[in-house]
Amino acid sequence: MPAVPSPVIAATGLYVPPHSITNEELVTTFNAYVEEFNTTNAAAIARGEIASLLPSSAEFIEKASGIKSRHVMDKTGILDPSIMRPIIPERPNDEVSILAEMATAAAVDAIKNWGGDPKDLDAVICAASNMQRPYPAMAVEVQNALGLVGFAFDVNVACSSATFGIKTAADFISSGSAKAVLMVNPEICSGHLNFRDRDSHFIFGDVATAVVLTDTTLTSAGWTILGTRLKTQFSNNIRNNFGFLNRAAPEGIGKSDKLFVQEGRKVYREVVPMVTDMILEHARDIGLDPHRLKRLWLHQANINMNEMIGRKVLGREPKPDENVIILDTFANTSSAGSIIAFHTANSDFAAGEKGLICSFGAGYSAGTVFVEKR
Repeated sequence: MPAVPSPVIAATGLYVPPHSITNEELVTTFNAYVEEFNTTNAAAIARGEIASLLPSSAEFIEKASGIKSRHVMDKTGILDPSIMRPIIPERPNDEVSILAEMATAAAVDAIKNWGGDPKDLDAVICAASNMQRPYPAMAVEVQNALGLVGFAFDVNVACSSATFGIKTAADFISSGSAKAVLMVNPEICSGHLNFRDRDSHFIFGDVATAVVLTDTTLTSAGWTILGTRLKTQFSNNIRNNFGFLNRAAPEGIGKSDKLFVQEGRKVYREVVPMVTDMILEHARDIGLDPHRLKRLWLHQANINMNEMIGRKVLGREPKPDENVIILDTFANTSSAGSIIAFHTANSDFAAGEKGLICSFGAGYSAGTVFVEKR
């Protein structure tokens, strides 16, 4: 009986947008909006009809999240108090869409780092929180832009999309359905962020990542996938209600829940134990001691969540290089966060050393991918 093909993470790639916004820049814009709002509505505020808005600060943002800056596709509109959203002009249908362009750039980087033949890529998976259209699938457009053949489709499990994409690609390879798969994660998170909400105006950034997965015949290096596991559990505590049916209910078009909304404290209390238990149970089931992991590449949602999960998984206070944090310069990039962490902090691994790629987010959804350097 033929051996089951073993899936390998052969390489990763990264595309970083051209603009960056510091906390100080973001706060200046937000506070200008708050001052204008409070002045314009002073009489209604005095009568108790509406509440005044509170200003933000760079110190508040960093303490609450660990974020100092974020990359974005457009900063001009975000930093204009009268606009406070990215300005990204619509492109004609015969031009590559902006998400596909970002994903393709990350994919080119990953393919270069792999060093293999792109013609061996049998499938493309686009796994991201927010696709810019329902169809044609973004993955099919990326496939076309790269001149690939085979099949392609989109996956959306919010911030866990990348680990769900890795699991899906690994299963295709293990089953013999594909010898190599490209998985991309283009995220323009600034497009669904309410920059007028003090509790969340600082959270997200934009980026694109890519992962090439192959069977062992197509790469001599890379990372053996020791185990993958996925989990979902319904919750309304992180939600985005934007969709094509909004136009069918016009009374709700302007509501804030058509953008990103969350109950941050509830998310922390519920997600941290859920993810920690999942990691420890998965490690136990595959015979791996989590205390001996060399590195954690966690979803980059909030530094307090990451630090708590790191302590519980490693059984002690993690050293700075054991629990990778890229939140400070990238912010939360949804599905791409754990892949950025992995991409930027794995070059010092020796053969046989192990680590964990882990995601968690809306749904709730979570994914674990244990890997070993080949």
